[in-house]
Amino acid sequence: MSNETEEVLSVVRRLAELMIERDTAAISKLLDKDYTLTHMTGYVQSRVEWLHEVEKESMKYYSAKEVNHTVKVDGNHAEVVVRNMVDARIWGSRNTWRLQQKMKLEKRNGNWIILSSLASTF
Repeated sequence: MSNETEEVLSVVRRLAELMIERDTAAISKLLDKDYTLTHMTGYVQSRVEWLHEVEKESMKYYSAKEVNHTVKVDGNHAEVVVRNMVDARIWGSRNTWRLQQKMKLEKRNGNWIILSSLASTF
């Protein structure tokens, strides 16, 4: 695995850890200011709105166990598909979700930044 691939994967895995820790200040440093999260329902949520949901625990993450991942790096752009078993309470419903996230990242000033995430089940 290349160094760039490792760096990208490290950022994506760090995001999962920070979601569980509810560290929205640290999460926001990993996300582009125009980041969007597209939920399984098709609802597109802004960075600010999603961080607020995490903060107030209407989206509460308990654990995430990685099942598998793919990483494609092309220069300063990367795409990651990561599949996790995520124990979370989302808008009142707690479940272990078979969550797949397709994330786009861009390298800026030596750091990988997450631009968007598209959530689905697998």
